[in-house]
Amino acid sequence: MSTFEYRHDAGASSPAVARSDTTVETSAEISPGQRTALRYVGAVIRICLGWVFLWAFLDKLFGLGHETPAEGAWLDGGQPTAGFLGNATAGPFADFYQGLAGQAWVDWVFMIGLLGIGLALILGIGMRIAAVAGALMLVLMWSAVLPPANNPFMDDHLIYALVLVALALGDAGRTLGLGGWWQSTALVRRWPVLV
Repeated sequence: MSTFEYRHDAGASSPAVARSDTTVETSAEISPGQRTALRYVGAVIRICLGWVFLWAFLDKLFGLGHETPAEGAWLDGGQPTAGFLGNATAGPFADFYQGLAGQAWVDWVFMIGLLGIGLALILGIGMRIAAVAGALMLVLMWSAVLPPANNPFMDDHLIYALVLVALALGDAGRTLGLGGWWQSTALVRRWPVLV
């Protein structure tokens, strides 16, 4: 426990205020209840962010009509990256991203990424890889629309990327997830990068 000392000598102050020596202790540590609450909040954030990725995958795969119309479903020959990369890109990298729009390999990498990141976050497994892959995907999406519409440089993609890193560093997969079991498997013990 760290201690912050505040000393106030009566002779050093104005005559109207005279106090004796006072020691105030503050703790840099959080209580067990706060730690538990923080773990559960992190788990809920992890699951919610996982759903964001998984929902994007499902919507594009089946054309559920939220962002992807039924006729644009990947299962029916739609191109999951064609709409955003072909029409919504702006800024200095627009030509680069428009050149990638609708290419089969880009569609596959994007869809596998959405599915893998979404499932890993919801299940609480592979948090390090999910955090790196998710942060990379989000930063790439951010760079496709520079500058962001409502700010000179900051937008939700960068915030989500930072949240992913924090979740991985905080071992958020262990609470309300399979992270504890996953970390004890022979595969992860042999390849710790899979934590």
